[in-house]
Amino acid sequence: MEIAIIMGSISDREVADDVAKVLKDFGVGYSMHVISAHRSPEKLAQLLDQEEDLGTKVYIAMAGKAAHLAGVIAGKTVKPVIGLPIKSSLMGGLDSLLSTVQMPSGVPVATVAVNGGKNAGLLALQILALSDEDLNKKLRNYKLDMAQDVEAMDAKLKED
Repeated sequence: MEIAIIMGSISDREVADDVAKVLKDFGVGYSMHVISAHRSPEKLAQLLDQEEDLGTKVYIAMAGKAAHLAGVIAGKTVKPVIGLPIKSSLMGGLDSLLSTVQMPSGVPVATVAVNGGKNAGLLALQILALSDEDLNKKLRNYKLDMAQDVEAMDAKLKED
């Protein structure tokens, strides 16, 4: 699998499914796991070793509240890590966002919006597209389709 989606809790599944839908739509393989950086750190280390052996190219790590999952993964790999903060009941996801984005120098984590599963998937695809011309073309067509959708909305607005 080219992308590993790792969520800190099964309660993150709905957002993980948003990521998976994007990857499926573009025909890119992925694995999906529930592992907590805090409650199961040994299992996380084992999974990262397995994913590295399988040739995983990008990690998408999603977590709420303390949200250290992406940072822990980034500390253990040289592959790109995309942090996907999850909305929490405490601060509406601001706590998750800050925990994900505030990484120390030398341990980068690309971070998308709170519950931004679609953008996490698209960013992972863009990373893969750097060395995959077919995927690059699909993404270019996707962006053209978005632009045409906006033009159609504008035209409809002018008709009303």
